[in-house]
Amino acid sequence: MAKIMAVNAGSSSLKYQLIEMPSAYVLCSGIIERIGIDNSIFTIEINGEKHKDILDIENHEKAVNLVLEALTKYNVVSSLDEIDGVGHRTVHGGEKFASSVILDDDVIKTMEDLSDLAPLHNPANLIGYHAFKKALPNVGHVGVFDTAFHQTMTKDTYVYPIPYEYYTEFGVRKYGFHGTSHLYVSQRCIELLGNPQESKIITCHLGNGASLAAVKNGLSINTSMGLTPLAGIMMGTRSGDIDPAIITFLMDKTGKTAYEINDILNKKSGMLGISGISSDARDIENGYNEGNERAQLTIDIYVNRIIDTIGSYFVKLGGLDAIVFTAGLGENGIMFREKVVEKLEEALGVKLDATRNNVRGQEALISSDDSKVKVFLIPTNEELVIAQDAMKLLNL
Repeated sequence: MAKIMAVNAGSSSLKYQLIEMPSAYVLCSGIIERIGIDNSIFTIEINGEKHKDILDIENHEKAVNLVLEALTKYNVVSSLDEIDGVGHRTVHGGEKFASSVILDDDVIKTMEDLSDLAPLHNPANLIGYHAFKKALPNVGHVGVFDTAFHQTMTKDTYVYPIPYEYYTEFGVRKYGFHGTSHLYVSQRCIELLGNPQESKIITCHLGNGASLAAVKNGLSINTSMGLTPLAGIMMGTRSGDIDPAIITFLMDKTGKTAYEINDILNKKSGMLGISGISSDARDIENGYNEGNERAQLTIDIYVNRIIDTIGSYFVKLGGLDAIVFTAGLGENGIMFREKVVEKLEEALGVKLDATRNNVRGQEALISSDDSKVKVFLIPTNEELVIAQDAMKLLNL
């Protein structure tokens, strides 16, 4: 038996589980939400009992320290020495890493070099790694890359229509992200479909960062994020796909540098930029219910970006067996799921059952019996995949 800490540091969140392997028994789990936003939420759950605190958590380093303190505070472990290994969600591996790896100085240096491709995540991943490495110096640490699952995309999908030497010399191509999540929920969806040999699934990982994937027979054939996590649908603070000429246009109009515009597209756009309220979908929904026009516009744009992507993936897959909603908003956004499926009903014959859809964070079939495509809510479990890879690579 081994105790593996699985760490999933996102742009504004830190999910964690201490898992006893190989039984996959979760000793504790938790999430810190709204990191860097007022009224951060710290949650830890042990034996079905949840402890929750509202406090200001300025950055990921403070979040990691709170997690480690909580393990001993709530007697999950008597000492941090009981932890045998740590698996870290690591976002961008470029073309260097097509699978999970043991984290060492060379890997860390490569991740640092790739940080400009994932400015919201690779630095957060590295902060998590360094904090856990300092607290647990005698155990192995494994990186599980988001980009790995999407390595099955074909060249005509991942190469951009720009001068080819930018791909061969600099590795400029579509990589895709959230791969661990898309892998887990698509495999679980296949099980729920009865393990058919052939399957056509669209997975919707909707959180503060968001992406969709077209998964055919268990393999990713396309995904919405690209060279960086900035591409694809609208997100909490990211613009998603825009006309690239907007960048130089705004540089001329505002006098800002390319780096400043890139920072705006990553950190001040998306839901935050359109609504002027928040990057958190819960705040946007509250504004929507209060009749705030910009909150309403934010939701309309978000839904339209999702259905545009689903429509293109439907064609690429040659049909569709199931749509999966997952991640924070996908698992808890009852209204958002309803609005997305409502927009798909006429073209694809997808229908929700209102009673089935009235659920948060629980695995469920939420489509109606007469829907031509099944719709599932499947809570993602990236942490389990991370723990499995850590145990395998560390020979525990």
